[in-house]
Amino acid sequence: MTPARPDPEALLRLAEQETSGRLKVFLGAAPGVGKTCEMLDDALGQARAGVDVVVGVVETHGRVETEARLRPLSVLPRREVAHRGHTLLEMDLDAILERKPALVLVDELAHANAPGSRHDKRWQDVEEILAAGIDVWSTLNIQHLESLNDVVASFTHVRVRETVPDRLLDRAEIEVVDTPPDELIERLRAGKVYVPHEAARALHHFFSRSNLSALRELVLRRAAQAVDAQMLDDVRAQALAGTWATADRVLVAVGSHDAASDVVRAGRRLADALRAPWTAVHIETPGERSAQANARLAEAMHLATQLGGQVLALPAAGVVDGLQQAAADTRATLLVVGAPRPRRFAWQRRLTVDTLARRLPDLALQQVPVAHGAQARIALDRAPIAAWGWGPLVSGLVPALGATALVTALGRLLFAAAPITNVALLYFLPVMLAATRYGLATGVITGLVASLAYNFFFIPPTGTFTIADPQNIITVLVLVAVAAVSSQLAARLRQQALLAGASARTSAALAGFARLLTGVTTAEELGRVLCAEASRLLDAHALMLLPEDGKLAVAAAFPPEHRLEVLDFAAAQWAFDRAQPAGRGSGTLTASEWLFTPLSAGGAPLAVLGLARGDASAPVRSDRLPLLGSLADQAGLALERIRLEHDMAGVRQLEERDRLRAALLSSISHDLRTPLTAVVGTLRELTPANPEQVPILATARAEAERLQRFIANLLDMVRIEAGAIALRPEAVDLAEAVASAVHDLRRTLGTRAVTMDIAPDLPLVMVDPRLFHHCLINLIENAVRHGGEEGAIILSAQRRADGLDLLVLDEGPGLPPGMSLRIFEVFTRVEGSDRKGGTGLGLAIVRGFARAMGIDVSAANRSDRPGARFTLHFSESQLRKISAE
Repeated sequence: MTPARPDPEALLRLAEQETSGRLKVFLGAAPGVGKTCEMLDDALGQARAGVDVVVGVVETHGRVETEARLRPLSVLPRREVAHRGHTLLEMDLDAILERKPALVLVDELAHANAPGSRHDKRWQDVEEILAAGIDVWSTLNIQHLESLNDVVASFTHVRVRETVPDRLLDRAEIEVVDTPPDELIERLRAGKVYVPHEAARALHHFFSRSNLSALRELVLRRAAQAVDAQMLDDVRAQALAGTWATADRVLVAVGSHDAASDVVRAGRRLADALRAPWTAVHIETPGERSAQANARLAEAMHLATQLGGQVLALPAAGVVDGLQQAAADTRATLLVVGAPRPRRFAWQRRLTVDTLARRLPDLALQQVPVAHGAQARIALDRAPIAAWGWGPLVSGLVPALGATALVTALGRLLFAAAPITNVALLYFLPVMLAATRYGLATGVITGLVASLAYNFFFIPPTGTFTIADPQNIITVLVLVAVAAVSSQLAARLRQQALLAGASARTSAALAGFARLLTGVTTAEELGRVLCAEASRLLDAHALMLLPEDGKLAVAAAFPPEHRLEVLDFAAAQWAFDRAQPAGRGSGTLTASEWLFTPLSAGGAPLAVLGLARGDASAPVRSDRLPLLGSLADQAGLALERIRLEHDMAGVRQLEERDRLRAALLSSISHDLRTPLTAVVGTLRELTPANPEQVPILATARAEAERLQRFIANLLDMVRIEAGAIALRPEAVDLAEAVASAVHDLRRTLGTRAVTMDIAPDLPLVMVDPRLFHHCLINLIENAVRHGGEEGAIILSAQRRADGLDLLVLDEGPGLPPGMSLRIFEVFTRVEGSDRKGGTGLGLAIVRGFARAMGIDVSAANRSDRPGARFTLHFSESQLRKISAE
């Protein structure tokens, strides 16, 4: 046994907990046990201790005691979500992340968010909050736990749709909030849980005494399991020895015999009786198994997965060595093994029990009787007895007996030269050679032959098998003992060497595959390399599928002529969509001949690897699954690298394009600005010589001014993209700013009606007057361009609870669907805008200047009539009250 060392996976989980927020779940058996009140009481204590506590969402359900506890805490406003004519209030995730408190309270962890939210479930919001390093306290009823959903439904006859994955509870600190069934029923009758008519119905269905008792038991057991799992993580991270048997943990030893599935089922029944977690383990020892044995093993391991057990495959030189390591890793307290039933194997059963009891003294042993032909090889730790077969026995005896004859001849020559008394030592050479090289059977036979030869040729009376001196009997026994011991030691060393060789070959294969991936530049090339290596290392047909237009398509295959059927494509798509294996050898769509494994990076599936065998057996042996996982992980990382390189190439092209565009805009704006200014000034000073020149000169002036504004927009856009905007904020009166912009556009507006609805008592706004003037000019000019020939323009200011809105409304056709955000992008124009002289820069400049001043700008269609609505929103911090003077 190697010295204990910290478990890397346990260390990784603990490290992740240190870098993220901590989750605490107040777990209860049913609504009304007091989870929310308990959470609020503890939160009040934290707030009094100086912890920054905020309430993200707490559902009071109109309960007076809950509202009283909530009042002293800081509550973040909820986000309004419009859905089917109703306004729903949801937790404002972005506000929490921006506020970044030390602790946030999120009630009802299993709650489903309103449609259109960033996440479908509230527990997904909690995961994002935890990832930001914020601690979260939440509440949960046991029936909402995914693994217990069907169990609860079996006796309550109520299946809830909102569930939480078990992994969230496994990482959480759990506080059980418990109320006896009779007390909870009294609370229900008193109207403290539901309104009276709902309470009466609940008493006859969900809130029966038997249901509540069963739910309480589930809560306590699930909390104990979570605590046990966290304790094991701490123990493994610190490499502490011992089983730490605070709870039973069952280890089921699975072999490749006919009754392997029976042993798995027996282990599951025992685990259910003990209400204990269980693990099915197979110990991989050197040596080849038949195809039938591999199929039986794969079936048994798959059955263990279906029955809810963890599956583990460990390589080891001996089975008991492997079981000892597995028991230490899982901290098991009970071992289930198969035992031969017939009496003629009684000695074997005793050997099994004695070996396991001696090597695993801390484990209780449960033997499962198996059929006559299914010997419990999983429990026996002995050298392979393959040498007892006639073929290997004869092939080993020929050189062994030849060496014995050679030693006899050499001994006769030496004995004839001088009476040497220790000739017997020469016979150790062929005995040890036979035992270490050809196994126990050959070694024992060689030892017997050597002892007979020594007796016949060297022990008086020579030429007979009679032993006159009883001391010579010891020599014969020693030769046989040497054969047995050396063969056992050699077999053990040979097994360890084979195991080390197999591990080295696997490592070398993975290293070679990693080297091949370094030179891959396209996904198709990676597919060819992956399929070829997977086919060679796993002895199976392989293909890789990549997403194409929303569906998977075969990108590479080895051999290349393989194609998939409809069922195979369905299994591959399922594996890609859910990032889980599918097909033969998995738990989903097993009718397919292929096993599909997703290739993922960063938690997102990028492709699918398919494996199949020509003999329709399991695509991958159980002992090769770790190799398959390593290949899939490396291929997923390589795909991610290729995708990122492709994205970076696109980003570089965009950067070059933007750099060229900025240089062009800068050149045009600077080179045209000076002569255009001179032209505009000249046109303003010209006086028409006759009445016929008046409209011509007016048109020339208007077009020159429009061209001047266009050049100014180009120059402003260059400044925005270069980040060269210098802000000089001042307190500005909205009415004056709007009136100034309308005055500058009087020629553009012509006879168009302009309505300014701005109250004189509105607060001043802190903006840069020059940039704000540009924003208003562009917004009004956009309303002129798209508001119809004679459409009126409304400029309105409205006070809000969180600030002030300035609206620019027109009477045009409005915005096309999906344009409310895109319309602020550079050179974006709505359909038909070309004939109106739009450049697609004005609104982009509005957004750039508004962002620089901290103003939110948005676009939408009017709700009262056709037309567009553009809104400039000033936050409360940007407003300045007008003084009394």
